[in-house]
Amino acid sequence: MEIHEYIRRHHKHEINENQCTSALVKHIIAPVDLVWSLVRRFDQPQGYKPFVSKCTMQGDLNIGSLRQVNVKSGLPATTSTERLELFDDEEHILGIRIVGGDHRLRNYSSIITVHPEIVDGRRGTLVIESFVVDVPDGNTKDETCYFVRALINCNLKSLAEVSERLAAIHEESGIVTRVQVCE
Repeated sequence: MEIHEYIRRHHKHEINENQCTSALVKHIIAPVDLVWSLVRRFDQPQGYKPFVSKCTMQGDLNIGSLRQVNVKSGLPATTSTERLELFDDEEHILGIRIVGGDHRLRNYSSIITVHPEIVDGRRGTLVIESFVVDVPDGNTKDETCYFVRALINCNLKSLAEVSERLAAIHEESGIVTRVQVCE
């Protein structure tokens, strides 16, 4: 399936006039099950997101679950409260909405999907992350999209590094490349 078809099918956002939106793509040389095992951990985004220092969540991994994320210093925020909006283990879809925190990302929601593909003759993963967010007063749509895209690109780069490192370790040791996630 083409990237545009995945976006059309899974990355639907309602967009208002004073919002910006975008979709980013990352090709990772690691099996989809391994990449999904990291992405699906709504309760542990710090597993690959470099700007997250701590995450606490009450309850099980269900639609509507909330997590409190502490952001590392250096960003214009310290906390973010996020709600799980979409979760599909079969289709590998995770959607979140930011519902609070001390930052300027108002009405932010994102969807991340992971899809199997072949990268350089090896089992790989196509990761797509899309978002929509309000444009804060004093900023343009371009400035807002640039900022959010930069954050997501950092997260996707880190996801690729962590996934590819784990895949290499599993290959070297002969371990099956499916990572078991303990609940």
